[in-house]
Amino acid sequence: MRRPLTRGVPNGVVELLRLFVVVFAATLGLLIGSSFGVDNLVGPFNAAWVGVIIGSGVGYALGGVLGRTTLSMVNSTERALRSVSAEEIVGGVFGGIVGAVLGAAVAWPMFFIGRPTLSIPLFGFVMVTMGMLGFRVGASKRESMLGMFGVHAGMAPPVVTASSLPKLVDSSVAIDGRVLDVVRAGFLHGTFLVATPVITELQGLADAGDATRRMKGRRGLEVLESLKREPGVEVTVLDEELPAVPEVDAKLVRLCIDHDAALLTLDTNLAKAAAVAGVRVLNLHALAMAMRPPVTAGDETDVLLMKTGREPGQAVGYLDDGTMVVVEHARDSIGHAVTVTVTSVVTTANGRLVFGRLSDVDQVTRAATPAARPRGNRRGPVREPSPRVDPADVVAHGGATPGA
Repeated sequence: MRRPLTRGVPNGVVELLRLFVVVFAATLGLLIGSSFGVDNLVGPFNAAWVGVIIGSGVGYALGGVLGRTTLSMVNSTERALRSVSAEEIVGGVFGGIVGAVLGAAVAWPMFFIGRPTLSIPLFGFVMVTMGMLGFRVGASKRESMLGMFGVHAGMAPPVVTASSLPKLVDSSVAIDGRVLDVVRAGFLHGTFLVATPVITELQGLADAGDATRRMKGRRGLEVLESLKREPGVEVTVLDEELPAVPEVDAKLVRLCIDHDAALLTLDTNLAKAAAVAGVRVLNLHALAMAMRPPVTAGDETDVLLMKTGREPGQAVGYLDDGTMVVVEHARDSIGHAVTVTVTSVVTTANGRLVFGRLSDVDQVTRAATPAARPRGNRRGPVREPSPRVDPADVVAHGGATPGA
């Protein structure tokens, strides 16, 4: 069964559109009938009334078709615009207005041709072409269009993220070198700004007498050179010394403010000072802390032991994020929540594995409760956990977190 074109549309809307068409057609019939000037054309009705009657009938018939077709086109347009953002539509409208104004400014001399039948079509052609071009350019450059006209139109400026701004590189980032891995992973791209004071600082370290400082300076210069060769990255050197600002950190903050750039750093103190000054900050140290493992060697965590491990005496549980925890000499505690002291964290191709042993509190509790162990089972000294875990078993039980 064919679905109606106006599904979900009230019938009153269709009838309202039909009424407009009927009024238009009746008025048109009145004008046509009045032009004949014939009285008593059909009984008591003259030509004007006959025109109104015929126009109303034709309008009623066509009004339903036109109303449903119009609503169908509205529904199709609404479905097509669902995937288009409001910013893109507003930017396109602004661009279309600008294009139409430019088209009118270019095409108005065509009215000097003299013949309206020639000048009006040419003028309309140029207006439509420039308006469409402006709409498409405005939609593709919506951020710039909203930045230029949005404030004057009473609209809030678009939100700009720190990662989309040019990034001013601190010397700590260059010396550390992990920024290359972050760029190659696709989390950083765009324009990287390198200030002359940073290059001077790295050059001074590279020429230092101390071997450690010299190695740091050379590594920083090599990282900047490698960064220039990365695809999707554009490195620009800012040749501004700012002699009025003595400290290098203060120079970087000043340059970020002047060039509307984000500060890329590993120095937490510099990041805090820059944030107080109103500078957007990308702190790679905060990123590293956010991506660290949920537990590290020496930590204690509560785990519910769910099944036996592959080695004798092992029990297996899971952290909240699904990471598998292998606990040595804990098979008797399966089905109970225990406190585990992490001894090592192993990263494999299938994810992350955590090895541990029962904490001292759990060992004392179990030793004081003989019924918790099978009769005749003598526990030996606690040995370091063995990383011998079959990766296939990890995959089968979903115990490893993807990526490390």
